[in-house]
Amino acid sequence: MTNNDLEIRPFEHRDVEEVLDLMRSLAVFEGYIDDFRVTAADVIEHGLGTSPRFGVFVATLADKVVGIAVHYEIPWTYDLKPVVVLKELFVAAEARGLGAGKALFQRLAVYAGEIGASKIAWTVLDGNEPPCASTNIRAASPIRSGGRGLSGCHENEKAAQPEGWAAFRMKFVAQRARRRSAEGW
Repeated sequence: MTNNDLEIRPFEHRDVEEVLDLMRSLAVFEGYIDDFRVTAADVIEHGLGTSPRFGVFVATLADKVVGIAVHYEIPWTYDLKPVVVLKELFVAAEARGLGAGKALFQRLAVYAGEIGASKIAWTVLDGNEPPCASTNIRAASPIRSGGRGLSGCHENEKAAQPEGWAAFRMKFVAQRARRRSAEGW
């Protein structure tokens, strides 16, 4: 299969079990599977309910979900604009190298532009740089101690991050998202 066969779209009820399987795979990879408690009912209630608390973009190949970008919004910060937080970006082993991670991040960037977000923020497990680099997220910058955190408040982000994790953000404007989407990054 090629990346031309990839479809990126918001998740639906029919995707719940496959999304949950990928969430479990990520929990194994990141070492917290013993603490993983999310159920299909949780995904439906909190992701597809009347007041969703998170969203998921899925990457599909031949109608099989092979990647997820789980995200949520901070409604507004110091600039009165929302921040999109990428909670989980995971691609199944059989689909790696096909551009699914990059395509999921691109779709998230378009979504951020659609809602007028000022930035996208995420954390990365130390040692997971190769997959992150493959998404070609050129505009990302690490959040450093003493800068502005996800909430926009001045704080020590290093202290706020769990050990072994690094925080990143990409300042964002809607025009940039549309341009980058058209450029295919």
